[in-house]
Amino acid sequence: MTDDQRSAGAPTLEDVARAAGVSRATVSRVVNGVRNVDPAIQEAVRQAVSVTGYTPNRAARSLVTRRADAIALVVSGAGVEPEAAHGDSGTGASGEEDGGSGGSGSFTARVFADPFFGRVVTGVVDYLRPRGMHPVLMFAETSRAREEVVAYLRQGSADGALVVSTHAEDPLPALIADAGLAAVLFARPARPVPISYVDLAHRDGARLAAEHLLGRGCRRIATISGRLDVPAGEARLTGFRDTMARHGHPYIPVAEGQFTQESGESAMERLLAEHPDLDGVFAANDLMALGACHVLRERGRSIPGDVAVVGFDDSSAALACRPPLTTVRQPVEGMAAEMTRLLLDRLARPDGPVTSVIFEPELVVRGSA
Repeated sequence: MTDDQRSAGAPTLEDVARAAGVSRATVSRVVNGVRNVDPAIQEAVRQAVSVTGYTPNRAARSLVTRRADAIALVVSGAGVEPEAAHGDSGTGASGEEDGGSGGSGSFTARVFADPFFGRVVTGVVDYLRPRGMHPVLMFAETSRAREEVVAYLRQGSADGALVVSTHAEDPLPALIADAGLAAVLFARPARPVPISYVDLAHRDGARLAAEHLLGRGCRRIATISGRLDVPAGEARLTGFRDTMARHGHPYIPVAEGQFTQESGESAMERLLAEHPDLDGVFAANDLMALGACHVLRERGRSIPGDVAVVGFDDSSAALACRPPLTTVRQPVEGMAAEMTRLLLDRLARPDGPVTSVIFEPELVVRGSA
């Protein structure tokens, strides 16, 4: 871009057209993502955009494309209205949703405290950024918040939604499907909904954990399950039990947790009280495994000498654990990127069929087992 161009103000489509040697209309088609443009011409326009420093006017572009170039990233629960849950006029979710601590802030705090959600955001942002798009983070823990999400999508403020649901009874996926809006879910919904999703082969992951503990020589093995009203929690428990049964262990003590570190501590205390001689534990996520290791150390049990521990997710909690946690890797960032790709493909082909993509787990061996 020359000094004269700089002094004249921001570069325009005409500037790009002159630099590329094409018409203004052709530049507009390339900038607005029209597909039937010769690849060589597209490349010439992109180079001209880079040389001139042209930045598309998003407001004008949206009038042409009818697109917001924004995606809603929605973390959704199944909270009820605060009047029903607490008998007051606050904005909190029910005790079922937020552990009784009250307030929508507690729901948000739980989300940000879980490393899983940060990994989802990373995968989404890394995929969208090179495409000039941005996520809009939204929380939908009450019926009013869910209505706001649907209205936001209906009015075109976002082109579609990536939904991470924290509760099996979450009605948001069905609301979005009934409204005919574009969306993709992270994890299989508990009830059939005609929306594409990405998920992990959870049972296979639990099988890897069971086989590893058995391979170490553990014979008195227990498990800390996740919430069993969540498909992933139920699938991990089922996969673990099935594998243990196939190896001649028909009974496995189970303590249900809530996918939090505190619930892992409580579950570990219950298991030790009822089965003090256990020598192996599989926790259905890393946060619960971290809590279990804290309790084991407090009780004087060496890890893995006395009790081997395996987690699930391969999150930051696995590296924060002492010793570092052996865990089943869930490639959350890659799954989030694939979820985003599916949504953009859906936006490009609105009449395409819904689909699912299932990722394979991997055992990561560290010091705890």
